[in-house]
Amino acid sequence: MTLQPDQRTALLLVDIQEGFRSPVWGQRNNPQAEAQAARLLARWRERGWPVVHIQHLSGEPDSPLKKGSAGTAFQAAVQPLPGEPVMTKSVNSAFIGTGLEEYLRSQAITGLVIAGLTTDHCVSTTTRMAGNLGFQTWLVGDAAATFGKEDAQGRFFDAETLHQAHLASLHGEFAQVVQADELLQGLAQ
Repeated sequence: MTLQPDQRTALLLVDIQEGFRSPVWGQRNNPQAEAQAARLLARWRERGWPVVHIQHLSGEPDSPLKKGSAGTAFQAAVQPLPGEPVMTKSVNSAFIGTGLEEYLRSQAITGLVIAGLTTDHCVSTTTRMAGNLGFQTWLVGDAAATFGKEDAQGRFFDAETLHQAHLASLHGEFAQVVQADELLQGLAQ
């Protein structure tokens, strides 16, 4: 897959919300993910290219992302500007129940650059669907992050291990996994 995003490539920012700052999630990797996403956002805005923000509104009563809570707010570094579409969801995929695919197709968008939270949930699910729906997809690995988790047998997997495993699973099959510097340098040419 060639790295040639253009004006028909949207930046898709997935769930970069205040609720993911809550300690309830546990240990996290890549503390620079939001800063990398903000760099991408600045470049997309500078070029006048399409940006779509995805916002998770959980139906779980104790979730830091519960609909109506302060945790659903976008983090300051990636606040949507007027006119930038915001799609809300309550499941992992940004394509389920949001109208995202219809919007992208109506705008003749053929490519997606994806960044956000969390790598192993909403970012992974959205990336898989983007690839399956035929969008040329780039996932920016250092503009995503996740949290450590325990499996069904009680074994703990640290956040970086989960992050890298999901990037490896997605790369070459559903998306081209790139780093922010690599993508931004490609756009400078």
